[in-house]
Amino acid sequence: MATSTDKQHYFVPDTTIWPFLASVGLTTLLMGFINILNDGGGKFLMLAGAVVLFFTFWRWFGEVIHESEGRIYSSWEDKSFRLGMSWFIFSEVMFFAAFFGALWYARVLSVPWLGGAGEEFETHKWLWNSYQAVWPTNGPANVGGEFNVIGAWGLPLVNTLLLLASGVTVTWAHHALKHNNRKHLIWGLAATVALGFIFLFCQALEYSHAYHGNLTLGSGIYGSTFFMLTGFHGMHVTLGAIILLIVLIRSIRGHFTPKNHFAFEAAAWYWHFVDVVWLGLFIFVYIL
Repeated sequence: MATSTDKQHYFVPDTTIWPFLASVGLTTLLMGFINILNDGGGKFLMLAGAVVLFFTFWRWFGEVIHESEGRIYSSWEDKSFRLGMSWFIFSEVMFFAAFFGALWYARVLSVPWLGGAGEEFETHKWLWNSYQAVWPTNGPANVGGEFNVIGAWGLPLVNTLLLLASGVTVTWAHHALKHNNRKHLIWGLAATVALGFIFLFCQALEYSHAYHGNLTLGSGIYGSTFFMLTGFHGMHVTLGAIILLIVLIRSIRGHFTPKNHFAFEAAAWYWHFVDVVWLGLFIFVYIL
């Protein structure tokens, strides 16, 4: 591992195997997942890929932390990290935009067409002339059978309040860090992590209620969009909570200074992104 930047403008680490191992782990994980979806029994393959990926990230990020705490990075690396994180969050915005777009297309175009709107297509007349265009729906064929809808003013409202509160606590921690108040930094981060994991517990409880009400991923267009949007958001909350937990541990160990704390800022950016996505989910999936 290179430890000096005396002869170079921008820090360049030594040759490393971690990008290669990350590619192997991710490819193996996806192949296993594809086999599972096609009833090919890819559980072992998926697990092996996940283990390789976890080990790789653990060691790779550990090296980056060591380099950061060794004050190897300059303002150039800081700009690079910020640009990279910005593009990563933008890609996540596009990821969720695709699922929100699918929800919009189903609700605003497909379901009304099947129910008789836009008669120039005559889909209602020739396909399902008895179908009533209402939302939520599992389609004219009643895919998956009858189901109960998750109301907005129960657990979803609680989760909304939890995430809004976590946005406040992570901002509290950020201000504490900028003012070199280590105690408030740790308390703010601990509260944010706790709120994140409570959110996940409530979402698991909500999914239990959904399945008991026969609402599953196979419940037509409503079930598929509901679980794809909330499920992927839950995965992002899990990832964000783990990142914030690592930042909390680093803060307890004395890492970060008021002027050198991009890892904290990156975690906070990601967490605020998760908050905003949930507000969109709460409005367009649960309320409307």
